[in-house]
Amino acid sequence: MMRPSMWKPIAVATLMCGTLDILLAVILTLWRGREPAAMLRFVASGPFPAASEWGASGASLGLATHFTLMAIMVGALVLLVRAKPRLLDTPYRTALAYGVITYFIMNWLVVPLRFGSPLPPSLLAVTTQLFAHIVLVGMPATLIARRYLRG
Repeated sequence: MMRPSMWKPIAVATLMCGTLDILLAVILTLWRGREPAAMLRFVASGPFPAASEWGASGASLGLATHFTLMAIMVGALVLLVRAKPRLLDTPYRTALAYGVITYFIMNWLVVPLRFGSPLPPSLLAVTTQLFAHIVLVGMPATLIARRYLRG
């Protein structure tokens, strides 16, 4: 029997999770009295340090960077559950574990190494980032993978 394609769940979950996550980022940015475009330029400055000075182009690149990172995170999950389909038997547990793992990779490894962010992060940062990684990324990505990979 032919295995279901992994590309559709990656595309759908990337769009869904990426949109939910960037909406939370925009809300938190506005709540802190900052400009969403500046936040997006900061995202772009990870791989492109000069992007923080590129105006609208830098913000657009930040949005593209955000969705690229989301596609990588979602792609890793889809590859994992495709290799170990039994993880889809317990989607909420899988989503929780995946969210916690991606939280630690991004916030305790990637961001501190790139930007020199202090560890440990503040309680508010931990709470909002865990919420984003578990509820806005892990949960929908796992349920979308389950839907498309199980048919």
